[in-house]
Amino acid sequence: MAEPIATTTSGRVRGIRGGGVVRFRAVPYAAAPTGDLRFAAPRPAPRWDGVRAADRVGPVAPQQAAGELPGLDVSVLRGPEWSGGDDYLTAEITRPDQDGAGLPVLVFVHGGAFVSGGGAAPLYDGAAFARSGVVLVAINHRLGAEGFAPIGETNVGLRDQLAALRWVRENAAAFGGDPGNVTVCGQSSGAMSIADLLGSPLLDGLVDRAIVQSGHTGMTRSRDLGRALVESLARHLGVPATAEAFRRVGVRELLAAQAAVMAPGGAPDLRDEHGHDPSFRLSAFLPVHGDDVLPVPPGEAVAAGSAAGIDVLVSTCREEMALYLAASGVVDSTTDEQAVAALGASHPDASGVLAAYGLGRRPAGEALSAALTDLVFRLPAREFAARHRDSGGRTHVAEFTWRSPRFGGRLGACHGLELPFVFHNLAVATGPTGLLGEEPDRALADRLHGAWVSFVATGDPGWPEHRGGHVFTAGPEPGAAGPR
Repeated sequence: MAEPIATTTSGRVRGIRGGGVVRFRAVPYAAAPTGDLRFAAPRPAPRWDGVRAADRVGPVAPQQAAGELPGLDVSVLRGPEWSGGDDYLTAEITRPDQDGAGLPVLVFVHGGAFVSGGGAAPLYDGAAFARSGVVLVAINHRLGAEGFAPIGETNVGLRDQLAALRWVRENAAAFGGDPGNVTVCGQSSGAMSIADLLGSPLLDGLVDRAIVQSGHTGMTRSRDLGRALVESLARHLGVPATAEAFRRVGVRELLAAQAAVMAPGGAPDLRDEHGHDPSFRLSAFLPVHGDDVLPVPPGEAVAAGSAAGIDVLVSTCREEMALYLAASGVVDSTTDEQAVAALGASHPDASGVLAAYGLGRRPAGEALSAALTDLVFRLPAREFAARHRDSGGRTHVAEFTWRSPRFGGRLGACHGLELPFVFHNLAVATGPTGLLGEEPDRALADRLHGAWVSFVATGDPGWPEHRGGHVFTAGPEPGAAGPR
């Protein structure tokens, strides 16, 4: 059998085959962001001669070692730790191991609070999508201060994603994909990014559909607040707040300053004029609006019809914040006063909000988790879906409700729990420390993965559009799925 070789716009790459799929690993979509390319818009990947081996996982974007959640293995969501290496603006491509062309393409943007993660994480393995007839392209992009602090050019992390989408349009056919049928999907901060780009004039013509999993357009800052963050980083480093000065700072030194800024009390006040921090202190680093990527807050652009021609599927999990609060034990140990203080750091009416979620009538940690699930994820995601729908866009909405048995059931339908089902990759998240416990619902994985494949291929996931509030519910009880 001939070696799997694809010819890209930069040169030929040789992949590896196995299990009915072919993988091309760490294929550059842009030049390494070093030297003058740090804090600058991405440039095309340089051409190479001969055939480049694409058989090993490449480096991830610079990031700090992620914190752990006791008793829970979340490394499958994060992928390999950063260990250096500059050539990380790359894609992991998985396609069926058979001759063919014109397959639908799905581009996946990982999550990680804009500061961590990578496209080669085990959970994002594209084999099931490839066996279902989809070309899966999972990308890396710049993170943290390198990608989402407005040092030099703004929104560099989003510019990386745009460059990757342009690369996919130009190269999809080389991997058996249809460049005229491209869906982009993101989860968590990846979903926030994709939702933001739906409000960008620079996305024009790059995608046909979008899947926004646990994301929306509500997590951006003004350029002024972004600049305040840059000045804080500069003070920690003892350098001028200029791109030239930051380019002279080593990557590890910048990561140390980033950690200092993200530590409690380390960042400037990043609340907006209404006393609201759109990240709810989950990350200091967010996209900014007010530049050529996001000329206006992206929610306003979507409401005005910026993405009306793009089919959109919006999905959230019913108990998103349980990933952080149940696994860590915070949900059990938080007092009423601590709950108000925690929310008050990012919301101007913490007491009133928490009272509406039962503070004083239920355990404080449960009230805080429920409130943050709605404020951080569910309600702004529904608002985003409604804006796209009302602007004339075809919109579908889903809610994932299958509950993990971990931590006595307290983990529930938490943030990220839908991913093993969507990728039909249950094994990597199963076991005594896995997100799913010992017996995940395989039939639900069949249905949910099939729905995503159908949407990628045709724009129809198998349930009605979001008219009259229609929401597809995936798994209100183990093994059940249906509209609600």
